[in-house]
Amino acid sequence: MTRSLQQFLRDYQAKRRICKNRLVTKDGHCNIEYGNVRYSSRFAYVLDFWTTFVEIRWRYIILFFVASFTISWFIFGLIWYWIGLNNGDMWWQNPPLDHKPCVYNVFGLTSAFLYSLETQMTIGYGLRVLSPFCPGAVALIVIQTIIGVLINCFWCGLVMAKIALPKKRAKTITFSKMAVICPKNGALCLQIRVANLRKTLMIGSQIYGKLLKTTITSEGETIILDQLNVDFMVDAGKDNLFFICPLTLYHVIDKTSPFFQLAVDTLLHQEFELVVFLDATDESTSSSCQVRTSYIPQEIKWGHRFLPIISRSKEGKYRVDFSNFARVEPIPTAHCAYCFYNGQGHHYPRNGIDNQGFEAIEIHDQVNATEM
Repeated sequence: MTRSLQQFLRDYQAKRRICKNRLVTKDGHCNIEYGNVRYSSRFAYVLDFWTTFVEIRWRYIILFFVASFTISWFIFGLIWYWIGLNNGDMWWQNPPLDHKPCVYNVFGLTSAFLYSLETQMTIGYGLRVLSPFCPGAVALIVIQTIIGVLINCFWCGLVMAKIALPKKRAKTITFSKMAVICPKNGALCLQIRVANLRKTLMIGSQIYGKLLKTTITSEGETIILDQLNVDFMVDAGKDNLFFICPLTLYHVIDKTSPFFQLAVDTLLHQEFELVVFLDATDESTSSSCQVRTSYIPQEIKWGHRFLPIISRSKEGKYRVDFSNFARVEPIPTAHCAYCFYNGQGHHYPRNGIDNQGFEAIEIHDQVNATEM
């Protein structure tokens, strides 16, 4: 029991360190901090208040929503109270019987606040009514009505904008937690899987990757987060993917690939991060969205391949089995890209002749598969 608890704590701490060290989390959030930002630059967030409000969390939206209405009601209630006080409408001022108030039945701060609320929200209970004897009160009710409409329009538009954010559509697009390296079509490839959990298509889908690592130039300059392009494709190409079912995307590891120097025994000792992007347009809302995820060396399995997930029933219907979406099985693979292309190491040859360096074992039972 004690050992299992200690192992659990070690695994948890290791996961925490990995999350802190990576730039992009598995769900696409960027783990970066900005320091020494000038106050003039921070003031730009206030100038661009619409984007600031759209990006803040819902709990702050609710707080500002309640505060904006409550404060506006109270401020205009004070103004109504001041108008009635100057006109002698308060009950403690003992107005005469023939007195003409600015607002009927507004004789204190509480009744002024209630009249302000009823006016701005166009409730109109009928008990408190504006009289035509005070021009200032007539002008104030016009101003408050216009301001109330503007506040309502702002919050309605903001709530709709937050609900319709493309980030929400990105929640229904998922990547495999692990990437694999295995032979495919006579080449050594790095493969990932991506799935659209909705039946509505993503139009114009394009996927690409960026390899982030620290490099040292020939001049001795150290570049942190140096970015290298990593192209992904499917068998039909890399542009305008037909994203109707989960796709297995692959990157060919050749001499032009930044992964060409990797080997199975040096992979875990490398320090890099592969960030994968998917840009697409939703068919239903026509809104563009971007989905991101990342892979570090500990999340890349060498010598494995994904299990098939698409099948066809006897009735001719296609079926996607998501239980195999993140499952892999071992496959004989060369221990480095150089060995693969030069006929060394353990991999299946392209001419179909058995390689005598290993014994090929067919895997039929999915029990031996590994879930990532």
